[in-house]
Amino acid sequence: MIDFDTLVQCVPQAFECSSLPLANPHSGKVRDWFDLPGGRRLLVTSDRLSAFDRNLAVVPYKGQVLNQLSAWWFAQTRSIIANHMLSVPDPNAMVVVQVEPFPVEVIVRGYITGVTSTALWHRYELGEREIYGYTFPEGLRKNQVLPQPIITPTTKGGPTGHDERLTCRQVTEHGLLDPHTWDIVQAAALTLFKQGQEIAARAGMILVDTKYEFGRAPAGDPRGQVLLIDEVHTPDSSRFWKATSYQEHFEKGEEAENFDKEFIRLAYVERGYRGDGEPPQMPADLWALASQRYIDIYERLSGETFVPGIYPVGTRLVENLRKANLL
Repeated sequence: MIDFDTLVQCVPQAFECSSLPLANPHSGKVRDWFDLPGGRRLLVTSDRLSAFDRNLAVVPYKGQVLNQLSAWWFAQTRSIIANHMLSVPDPNAMVVVQVEPFPVEVIVRGYITGVTSTALWHRYELGEREIYGYTFPEGLRKNQVLPQPIITPTTKGGPTGHDERLTCRQVTEHGLLDPHTWDIVQAAALTLFKQGQEIAARAGMILVDTKYEFGRAPAGDPRGQVLLIDEVHTPDSSRFWKATSYQEHFEKGEEAENFDKEFIRLAYVERGYRGDGEPPQMPADLWALASQRYIDIYERLSGETFVPGIYPVGTRLVENLRKANLL
């Protein structure tokens, strides 16, 4: 693990965005992407950290963790379903197949928890007992394990710009996916989640819930029609709890010890910020702590020692892309 003082010194150098002489550049909350010849795409994962639906800061090595951890999971899950990864030319970059993303985010949940508008516990606490097409009994408690993991799909953005809840039946009824494709996606998602929980358990962690994205491979792609895309079981796409203390905290009605970025949101809430207006300036120590957490999760899950890439990322990225004949 990189020592804390070194991470604090790295905060000003964290990788905010990429500027590359490649076609059709786009940017999302965390990733930038560029079209490459031959039906390929370059994904560059920055150190940007988003919460409250906005980018708050850049966290040293966060992008490298997300990129390399996703690559590790893609390699582990190939026997379950093919994915879009072709190569990893740089710690912060991945070359993938260009696919047609499905208009559905596939959320798999193993516990009833969460406070956002689409979260199970939030809906349950409001008095709903029919949620995402599932019937929930009275008397459930926050953070309680479900009898079995369930799929709770949402749209991607939707007309309001926010994810909108769906039932599994509505995915096909609304014409978002055909029944055969949706059956493939659901089976893959549940199997991926089971494997993810098993690997997390060996690392002393609970995989609570996660988001998967899938897409359609181009015609003639030998790996099949449906591909797993985006990222897999990262701290950005998944909720993790500490396994050894979960039961004690649950029995006391306390929040579980988390391994995700929830502590960032809590730090802002303590300063009175919940997403409205200009966010307060936070100390570099907070972002160094976030960096430590991301690196810790990478090492726990993969079983590998994190080897930090050379900073600044931009210069190194260009050199590595040239070596790989991508520039």
